[in-house]
Amino acid sequence: MNYPVWNLDIFGGGLLIALIAVFHVYIAHFAVGGGLFLVLTERKGYREDNPAIIEYVRRHAKFFLLVTMVAGSMTGVGIWFTIALLNPAATSVLIHNFVFGWAAEWVFFLLEIISLLIYAYTFDRLDRRTHLIMGWIYFGAAWMSLFIINGIIDFMLTPGRWIENHSFWSGFFNPTFWPALFFRTALALIFAGLFGLLTATRIKDTELRHHLVRYCALYLLIPFVLLLASTWWYKAALPPELRTMIFELMPEMKPFISGFIFISAILFLGGLLMAIRLPRRMSSTAAAVMVIIGLLYMGCFEFIREGGRRPYIIRNYMYSNSILKDDLQSVQKQGVLQTAKWTREKNVTRENRLDSGKELYNLLCLSCHSIGGPLNDIKSVTKNFTPWGLENMIGAIDRFHPYMPPFAGTRLEAKALAYYIAFGLNGRRDRTEPIALQPISEAKIPPFNPAADEYVLLSWVDMGMQAMTDASRSWMMLPPGANLHAQLIKRGELPEVVTENVRIEYTIDPAFADPAATIEFWDNASLLYGKKIQPNTGLSGNPLSGTMKVEATGFSADLLPVAPYPAGGGYMPYPEMTITAVNTAGKVLATTKTIIPTATEMGCSTCHGGLWRVDGRAGLSAATADNILALHDRLSGTDLRQQAEAGKPVLCQQCHADSRFDQPGNGKQLNMSASIHGFHANFLDPQGADACTACHPANTNGASRSFRGIHHTLELKCTHCHGSLADHAISLLRAEQEAGKERAAVLMEHLQPEMVADAADIKPRQPWINQPDCLNCHVDFQAPEDDITFNQWTVNEAALFRNRTDESGQLRCSACHNSTHALYPAVNPYGKDLDNQQPLQYQNTPYPIGSNMGCAVCHTVEMDEEMHHPNMLRRFRNQ
Repeated sequence: MNYPVWNLDIFGGGLLIALIAVFHVYIAHFAVGGGLFLVLTERKGYREDNPAIIEYVRRHAKFFLLVTMVAGSMTGVGIWFTIALLNPAATSVLIHNFVFGWAAEWVFFLLEIISLLIYAYTFDRLDRRTHLIMGWIYFGAAWMSLFIINGIIDFMLTPGRWIENHSFWSGFFNPTFWPALFFRTALALIFAGLFGLLTATRIKDTELRHHLVRYCALYLLIPFVLLLASTWWYKAALPPELRTMIFELMPEMKPFISGFIFISAILFLGGLLMAIRLPRRMSSTAAAVMVIIGLLYMGCFEFIREGGRRPYIIRNYMYSNSILKDDLQSVQKQGVLQTAKWTREKNVTRENRLDSGKELYNLLCLSCHSIGGPLNDIKSVTKNFTPWGLENMIGAIDRFHPYMPPFAGTRLEAKALAYYIAFGLNGRRDRTEPIALQPISEAKIPPFNPAADEYVLLSWVDMGMQAMTDASRSWMMLPPGANLHAQLIKRGELPEVVTENVRIEYTIDPAFADPAATIEFWDNASLLYGKKIQPNTGLSGNPLSGTMKVEATGFSADLLPVAPYPAGGGYMPYPEMTITAVNTAGKVLATTKTIIPTATEMGCSTCHGGLWRVDGRAGLSAATADNILALHDRLSGTDLRQQAEAGKPVLCQQCHADSRFDQPGNGKQLNMSASIHGFHANFLDPQGADACTACHPANTNGASRSFRGIHHTLELKCTHCHGSLADHAISLLRAEQEAGKERAAVLMEHLQPEMVADAADIKPRQPWINQPDCLNCHVDFQAPEDDITFNQWTVNEAALFRNRTDESGQLRCSACHNSTHALYPAVNPYGKDLDNQQPLQYQNTPYPIGSNMGCAVCHTVEMDEEMHHPNMLRRFRNQ
């Protein structure tokens, strides 16, 4: 923040420092272990009185000098140059806090240079004892360099009490100092054995070659005992939260952890193999390969150690973007652009959002990410996001990616950064203009003659907003399943609900009657549910057109497999259903029409990539579905994408219970609603009601616009009844927490309620059972005194609006008022009165059945008694 940035583009993301540092650290460890190897091997030559071994040591020393003093010194300088440019703030902290440590290390390094030069060039000039002393001096100085560097490097990983007292000694002798020192010493000895094999396998004399190769192999193998012990010690010394993050919460670390374990076995087996008498060419090739493998070995460890520091460059003190942990809140309040010294843009405007977004990228992302490079490519990891989706991800980036720093800017800066990355780099856009809809022709409302007709037939679905997932090749969460209901009322002085000697038939609009469009869907669903499911009957066996079953006070047909895809193509989320009442003699008693809302407009592609599957406006594409499974696998350690690719689509409810479809789940995972809302609330909650319509098909610019009832007309939002997404999620998660689901607490950790002061004040609830109640606002059926009903739930399923009856216990509330989210008078985007056909049919107004004192719909005498519910004999209030 206080320094200019070095923009490396494709070479960013730590690539440059990784290439230099891994190579240098490999050589540096060889420089330590190799020093001991030289003096021990020289002593071996003297002890065995073997001049050939001394000659081997002399030649190996020249090789050792060339590698460590030339390549090692150059890359060492390269590291200082690179870190000073890539992260000058952290480099400054290391210099200022450990200045005497660095001074001591440079003294030891100077001693290394002098002693090694003397050692390498005086084999024939110094006596044996003096020459060995020079070798011991070199090894001692090299190991002391390791001792000092180890303290400073591991300080960055585990600064310990230095955070509190800023003491040199607290930082130097940090919690992982000693295990790391033993670990690195073991590595140094192993690498010395590797490089020893590289030179020993090139000895021409067969017997001497075999003798020294076995010796080098033992030098490689024996330190593995120390390595294994110190590895366990090193891991145990890590703070518990750091150990959890590295080994459990960072899927990116798994390849390096697995690589380290695998290469350990390869090097050990390679050492055993080299002890066998191999032909010279084969053994020299094997030695060269093992040296390269050793470099990968070092790389795996360094990536684990570097990754373990995330999201910090100095743990618990300075984030990887150079912002001090203690300064984060002030920077978030003031803004990054206002705080940083080296920026051209100080404020985000619509006109400069690309430029300001790039400035923010350079300040916050550049230290870890490249643009189009092979390491941490920002374009690759964000390619699935639109600007709006990425803005929400950025705002909560640290919650499910603990190796990422919290976003340090304002919400407006998050928007600019997201716009630069998603649009500026990846070319993705958000849909900003309303989708052009093609309204259907005016509804043909069945006739009704109040003077002659004996029956009134009312019909509805239990959910006025209903979605389905159609990416069934990969997974299914919401199968098609509309629950259709009807009540037949015989008109009279005392009307009666008729259920005997009559049948209710339903007929889908012919445009939606062809099951061919969903054959693949149901073939995959058959795999999911373990039974053959016919496209025209769905999960329940009820056909698209058929006869409803009789219930206590009406009729129903459950889980009708209605999809929003007409035979001629396109997308129409409101198929029409004709309902007919017929007596036992075959006489038609009454006919009416209703619509079956069913949408596939779920905005998953905003964050998960892919495009709309149908008409650029609806449907889950295969790419989007596969990306969702891949993310689930990465975050949860599953293999769902592999399962789907093997021809076994994933049913979410196999693990996550869903009472709506009577799916018990596996009893271990959060239920479907708690899991979905709990996870996404962490990202989307600041968006208010837009967070709801990002997934549910109710966006006012969308292709479904399913929230279309009177409450929408009165400009109420989802949040008035359900609370913010955080409120909504907490209510579900608290119930799961009480049921012993540990994951609930994880998802709730960062959620801040808006409707109440504290999350503990939110009442736990079960999805599809405990819902907002109409009568919380409409107390005693009067005009609302409030427009907020969050945290006041129905006590059971019977109390739900869709299941509730009037005071007589006979007439269903939905029969007169229609379904939730589509309450009369509804304004349907595909035709103003598409939802209002029944009130228009029976009373020539779009208002609830019987409103405006319209009792004559069913009653043949004038009524002065409010028999269905209080306050009904009046003019409809919202005309």
